[in-house]
Amino acid sequence: MVKSMTGFGRSEKNTDSYRIVVEMKSVNHRFCEINIRMPKLLLSLEDKIKKLVSIHLQRGRIEVFLTIDGHGLSKKEVKVDWELLNEYIQSLQRVKDRFQISSSFQINDILQLENVLTVTEEENIQNDLEEQLLENVHIALKQLVSMRSAEGEQLQIDIMDNITHIERIAVELNQYAPIVVDAYRLRLEKKIKEYVSTVIDEQRLITEAAIFADKADINEELKRIHSHVVQFTQTLQADGAVGRKLDFLVQELNREVNTIGSKANDARIANYVVEMKACLEKIKEQVQNIE
Repeated sequence: MVKSMTGFGRSEKNTDSYRIVVEMKSVNHRFCEINIRMPKLLLSLEDKIKKLVSIHLQRGRIEVFLTIDGHGLSKKEVKVDWELLNEYIQSLQRVKDRFQISSSFQINDILQLENVLTVTEEENIQNDLEEQLLENVHIALKQLVSMRSAEGEQLQIDIMDNITHIERIAVELNQYAPIVVDAYRLRLEKKIKEYVSTVIDEQRLITEAAIFADKADINEELKRIHSHVVQFTQTLQADGAVGRKLDFLVQELNREVNTIGSKANDARIANYVVEMKACLEKIKEQVQNIE
């Protein structure tokens, strides 16, 4: 079953200590591109998340948004630069002595001194929290995959309708093409009779008809169309990422239909070509969204 490259998934986890929200969306892309947006303190999990996503998704641009709120996620510590503070105090004391300043040195003054007090933050992601984060990523990913599968199923139905219609037209063309050659021979014979009163050169008539038949012969194109349709149908029913192969087969089908169009010397065949090209345009647009 083919999968679409468009999907969305969301997971939320609430505990007494924290709240985790994971949102994931994917759109069309030629390859598999995974972008993760999450708090700095979770960056250590980036590779694990990418690995988890890449197991289930082979193509598409995937955006992962991970947020977490709560207490105990990081440990903050205040550090004092004692040497620098000592320099400040000695300098201030010298200023007081020199200018006979009697004001005392308060704790608030220390808080305003630059670079004396610094706050450091240490990540505090514990194993159980990491498991919860990855579990929620997996839940959101499962929803996204389910949505891509459902949309892929609908795409498969629509594409099969169009590819089946192309096959039907090819069968009709195969039956109709010989009639065009016979009709051309009759028209040619009629025109010759209109201008020549003598006996018609039957050999010349056969030669002209054969030349036309050779130029208008579309048997090879119809055989290749049938072969491509068979491959396309088999690929569409295969597992895995098949989008690029389907896209290639659409191009090959389009090439054969264009060749038939260039050989067409008949209004009905021209209409068949227009109808097949319309189907191929729909298929091409739909295939762009298949994984």
